[in-house]
Amino acid sequence: MPELILPRGSRKRVMPRAIALLESLDEETAWKMTLEPAKRERSDSQNAYLWAVPNKMISELTGYEAKEVHEYLCGQYFGWKDKRVPKTPRNPKGVESVPRRTTTRNEEGKRDVLKTKAFCDYVDFVQRFAAKKLGLNIPDPDPAYVHHRERAA
Repeated sequence: MPELILPRGSRKRVMPRAIALLESLDEETAWKMTLEPAKRERSDSQNAYLWAVPNKMISELTGYEAKEVHEYLCGQYFGWKDKRVPKTPRNPKGVESVPRRTTTRNEEGKRDVLKTKAFCDYVDFVQRFAAKKLGLNIPDPDPAYVHHRERAA
């Protein structure tokens, strides 16, 4: 899907590209346009850090898979909700608890990646959780991490 970000301030430079984009659309197809404020999502390196450092370190210490660690931490941070699932002998009620949201999905299950500041807050929670509950010191991604976090705020 084509995407165009309109910058703040004067948009004179980008208007020709916006018009060209609209003119390039197939005229035989009806199109739906949705506009929303452009917000910075976390970077790929931030996401890589979450999976390669905290989730991996906690996984290795506890013996749980990194995905299970991530799901549990999301539930602890965002809260839990009950979800209906097929009944089984081990789950005769057919209900399981799942995180209210994750770092990439909102409460309705729609894609909604945490923005930089919210992601930094989540990573801070994971570090505090690991230190307090597991006695595990999870290092910051880089020495300037706190500076980046404050700048994002």
